[in-house]
Amino acid sequence: MSGTDDLLVEPDRLAVELDRADPPTVLDVRWRLAGPPGRDDYAAGHLPGAVFVDLDTDLCGPPGAAGRHPLPDPAALQAALRAAGVRAGHPVVVYDGGDGMAAARAWWTLRWAGHREVRLLHGGFPAWLAAGLPTSTEAPAPRPGDVTVRPGELPVLDAGAAARLAAGDGVLLDVRTAPRYRGETEPIDPVAGHVPGAANLPAAEYVGPDGRFPAADALRDRFAAAGVGADRPVGAYCGSGVTAAQAVLALHLAGRPDAALYVGSWSNWVAEPARPVATGATPDA
Repeated sequence: MSGTDDLLVEPDRLAVELDRADPPTVLDVRWRLAGPPGRDDYAAGHLPGAVFVDLDTDLCGPPGAAGRHPLPDPAALQAALRAAGVRAGHPVVVYDGGDGMAAARAWWTLRWAGHREVRLLHGGFPAWLAAGLPTSTEAPAPRPGDVTVRPGELPVLDAGAAARLAAGDGVLLDVRTAPRYRGETEPIDPVAGHVPGAANLPAAEYVGPDGRFPAADALRDRFAAAGVGADRPVGAYCGSGVTAAQAVLALHLAGRPDAALYVGSWSNWVAEPARPVATGATPDA
């Protein structure tokens, strides 16, 4: 399969796979930053056989100084994935409500945990509906899985590593909107601005509002324009490591599987008042 086939799956193809004797495990990770809970959407209708997994409580640790969506405890993550039926070496497909962010964080978390066979439903639940494919309101009782969580299979940045990357060791991408990057507004965290040296590449410049990605060549061009070269380390951050996980997925699609995620992101950076904050339109402003 191509790199794209390893990372994304279109609705029609997934429908064929779900008709097989041993279909992929499907995880519904619909989520909204400000609510209402994604479980309500799941109850109203979901892909047949899909199991709901909560981004906040199943795939992330409790919010705090490490950020609003920190890394999960490996044992807790393993228990949640096994309860959802995730099996060692068996393919998983994740989907969300269409913007691709929660699904990308789920994709990243499973890959970080050592489960390589995971793809994102391209376009999420709306794309499934648009294809005229069936839905269900029945919550399945999956057979417990046997996946073993082995953390560290994808690179992670802490605050110090993010600072060094931004200071010249590579390229640190801030994928929040430009006003948040410039420090003109901050609707969630207590301090506005960006990590000094980070380059701004808002998510809307590399993924559509429907959660669909452009072709790999277009992605490479967009990342190159932000300073990402083939020979420079690259990492990404956002507010709490959800949108930035989508950036890491986009970088994988563009041929950069070494891209690192600053999981704590801005919510972790500003938890320590001594850390410097830049404002303005340029990296070091």
